[in-house]
Amino acid sequence: MVGSQAFELPARTCGGLHERLQIKVLCHEVAHPAGRVLVFEVPGRARGQPLHVEGRYLMRAGDELVPMSPDRLRTIFAEGEADFVERAAASGLDEAGVVALLDVQGFFDLRNRSLPSTRAEMVEALEARRYVLREPGGGLAITNLGALVLAKHLGDFDSVARKGVRVIVYDGVSKLQVKDGKDWVADGGYAVGFEKLVDQIHAETPASEEIRAALRKTTHAYPKKALREILGNALVHQDLTERGTGVVVEVYDDRLEVVNPGRPLLDPDRFIDENQSRNERLAYALRQLGVCDERGHGMDAVVSHIEAHKLPPYQCRLGSRHTTVVLSRYKALNKLAPDERVQAVYQHCCLRFVSNQITNNESIRERFQIEKQNAAQASRLLREALEAGRIKPQNASVGTKLMRYVPYWA
Repeated sequence: MVGSQAFELPARTCGGLHERLQIKVLCHEVAHPAGRVLVFEVPGRARGQPLHVEGRYLMRAGDELVPMSPDRLRTIFAEGEADFVERAAASGLDEAGVVALLDVQGFFDLRNRSLPSTRAEMVEALEARRYVLREPGGGLAITNLGALVLAKHLGDFDSVARKGVRVIVYDGVSKLQVKDGKDWVADGGYAVGFEKLVDQIHAETPASEEIRAALRKTTHAYPKKALREILGNALVHQDLTERGTGVVVEVYDDRLEVVNPGRPLLDPDRFIDENQSRNERLAYALRQLGVCDERGHGMDAVVSHIEAHKLPPYQCRLGSRHTTVVLSRYKALNKLAPDERVQAVYQHCCLRFVSNQITNNESIRERFQIEKQNAAQASRLLREALEAGRIKPQNASVGTKLMRYVPYWA
């Protein structure tokens, strides 16, 4: 600000900052016809070294300074180090050793290509994806990325041995009793074992049978495509630096929960319309092999499948160091809790917004299978979401019959 009277002794101010922060801040006093101008020159922090003030590590959140999260501190401390997926999971190998540890046949099957005739060609293809690196001494190393994606057995690699997906099927709606000992860990790489894992989990979900014209049809409680998207998202967005833990799928009689280590980088309210990969290299690798979609269309696809099957909205619970996404079994509208009704309307509105479609009384009736003569019921659902601050009118000046709605952040 021109004409500032602040910091009468700039040199003393800079000295105080150096004493408290251990960084050298320079101050330049510039003569200006309209008055005194102070220009402070603040250097960036050293890589891998967060700055503290009296033992407190702070970061900016909007206009405020708040304590740094554990995730943020770990990210800073890891600066300059190789990313987790780039580090060696196994080293000092020859071509035979690489082929023995990785499912090379599965890799080429996923790419719809025939298996090369020589190990050298196989390893060359893996090197191109950085699943395998050549060491200075001439040996080969399998990276954590290669192990996570293609391992025959994740347990063969100490660094990712606990990253296999654990599946637990409970008898009832609590953790008191595991159903028939169904507690296992998928030990294969994420890409080569993904489809089989999804099929196994889906087979464990509650199902009903219907016989028509001598044909038996089995209907499961949750659409497989929604399960596939949620599981793929959990693998991609897990915090790989968390030790001794991995993705867990828990199947109960009334719900299915997918838990991944690490809190989300995005506000859960924005899962449907935004995307930010925690593990970009892993996301890219799985997308290239057809396991997941890196374009940020995962959760809107989940909501689309939920609505097609008239299920309750998905729920997201945040723990201190993990994220849980919950799919619930079908409930009639009059059995939904108030927060479930509001969340269902909000997710519907988000899905319609990102699809460039309108949310109105008619779309809500379709979502909840409400007859036209009961349009007032749809209006009540919209009003609940409005009062909860989850949606807002697109144009508040229009009449009730023409009212359109958008998410609160739109």
